Amino acid sequence: MADSLSLPWDAPDSLAHRQRERAENFPVALRALPRRHREHLHSVYAVARMIDDTGDEAEGDRKAQLQELRTDLDRIWLGERPTHPVLRQLAPTVRECDLEQDLFDRLVEANLQDQQVSRYATLEELLGYCRLSADPIGRIVLRVFGVDEPHCAVLSDRVCSALQLLEHWQDVREDFLAGRVYLPLEDLAAFGVDEKALGAQVASKHLRRLMRHEIDCARALLESGAPLVGELHGWARLSVAGFVAGGRATADALLRTGGDVLGQDASPTRAGLARHLTGILLRPSGRWWA
Repeated sequence: MADSLSLPWDAPDSLAHRQRERAENFPVALRALPRRHREHLHSVYAVARMIDDTGDEAEGDRKAQLQELRTDLDRIWLGERPTHPVLRQLAPTVRECDLEQDLFDRLVEANLQDQQVSRYATLEELLGYCRLSADPIGRIVLRVFGVDEPHCAVLSDRVCSALQLLEHWQDVREDFLAGRVYLPLEDLAAFGVDEKALGAQVASKHLRRLMRHEIDCARALLESGAPLVGELHGWARLSVAGFVAGGRATADALLRTGGDVLGQDASPTRAGLARHLTGILLRPSGRWWA
């Protein structure tokens, strides 16, 4: 690579990036948007994905590479030209949508935290991590659509934190094998689950009970933020409805496992996503919960 940053992939339009984007909650309803909004969200997604890939997959000193990436990001707000092409594509979006540097700094900080923190004692500690790793994405999306009301940002944070939790509950075994446990340690203890059980092929009775509890908590958090949809209009409403629908469909898939997230597939179905999205968009104003 000609650029100085040693990052996992070169450009936001790479096939691998597009395939991963289609597989995750972030781009729900993306293809229905006007090109201007779609391209802004593509550029944001590309940077968020690059930051995560650097923290999770980069060879060598990941902390140093994340710091280097943050320095390159800083150039956008300093009026300078970033080194990496993914960041150069973000620069016009930052200017046109007036995106705050702090939101991207928090994404980098989340990945720096991942390099040294692999366990969370309480749910509150885990939600603190979500405030770095997930909540900025929702706030960026709102700004892309010109929404900057504080109460909308608060509701968005709840939706995004819930989506992050649901993603963790889908990946319990994968995370454990990678050396990370996102289930709060106090919950493991309360439900009598030994951490080693997270690496099994099938969830134990105690783990299934714990996972049902965690799924219910994440779903309640999602629904507490769902009224955001009713605060929005036009394309912003469609996009955020897509986030909420994706979360509901994921919660459904997790619940179908009966808590056995180790031995059963917890992937949401397209039919479930479509059903929730339609229900959200057609629901009378003021009623946005399930």
